Amino acid sequence: MTSPLPEPIRLAVDCMGGDHGPSVTLPACRAFLDKHPGAELILVGKPEELTAAAAWPRCRIVAASEVVTMDDPVEVALRRKRDSSMRVTIQQLKADRDGNPAQAHACVSAGNTGALMAVARYVLKTLDGIDRPAIATVMPNQRGRFTTVLDLGANVDCTAEHLLQFAVMGSALVSAVEGVEEPSVGLLNIGEEAIKGSETIKQAAELLRTAGAAGRLNFFGNVEGNDIYKGTTDIVVCDGFVGNVMLKTSEGLATMIGAFIKEEFSRNLLTKAAAVLAMPVLKAFKHRVDHRRFNGAALLGLRGLVFKSHGSADAFAFEMALARAYDAARNRLLDRVHDRIVATLQARAGDAGDNAANSVAQAA
Repeated sequence: MTSPLPEPIRLAVDCMGGDHGPSVTLPACRAFLDKHPGAELILVGKPEELTAAAAWPRCRIVAASEVVTMDDPVEVALRRKRDSSMRVTIQQLKADRDGNPAQAHACVSAGNTGALMAVARYVLKTLDGIDRPAIATVMPNQRGRFTTVLDLGANVDCTAEHLLQFAVMGSALVSAVEGVEEPSVGLLNIGEEAIKGSETIKQAAELLRTAGAAGRLNFFGNVEGNDIYKGTTDIVVCDGFVGNVMLKTSEGLATMIGAFIKEEFSRNLLTKAAAVLAMPVLKAFKHRVDHRRFNGAALLGLRGLVFKSHGSADAFAFEMALARAYDAARNRLLDRVHDRIVATLQARAGDAGDNAANSVAQAA
């Protein structure tokens, strides 16, 4: 069992990112500090817009003169805005050129997703053995827990090897944050049968089964979209195209159902009276499906812990993203991902060696 990281846990926060900037990020940071006495924050942004936080305890401000907007192309964020709040925030996770250690254990931004991934990958680089970082987040399920899904849009086209890496990283995430030591992994497919799916999915299933048989993963098998909400497995792995469509469809469906319920209860005096009687149930339902509670997607596979908040997040949602980053850092998510990837690479190298030896023996 990996021991928790000693406090204080320091988070770097891009206070300028997202649709609302400091009007949301600062109240969220204040609420987060009140609830996490073992945390410290590095607030990054234009100092004149962060003056309200100047006297906060366990908090300091780092200046950044530029802001990556939600519609900035990746090239602008990466090449032109070198002093953006996003980039300076990510740089807090990296030791400087003089050898001074990283200033923060994790960082959070609500900025442009494509820009955040590109800048984070450029500044931090990927872990050895990881070809592409992946975006992972949690979805509520019928068991009253969460299903972690990845990738959610970082990689549109994925190989079978990439999907295996996502499974390994997702397992480390759930193990660290949810406390499940051997989380179950499902591969998203159009059916449970092994014969279904594209060639890439079939190859990925074979790699996952091999890893599962060797004890490196708890592979359940193929799962379908409804299994995400049933809670059939702790983790569901898919490529970024499918994952992003699934995420946006789910958010749209939840919003539509909420609007339908409100519309039906507002039809006339009788339905309004029924709404009053049903208010406790409606509030409980709203709480269970409130997407703000699940805000904070991890960018896995980097040499640093980067968390992405929804750009439209309010203060409560952004606070939840901070809490997820805090839990990940405290439970040494980065170390867990590294250790699982190393173990998987070593085991696969051993498998390749055994196969080569068998081939030589057969040829002889």
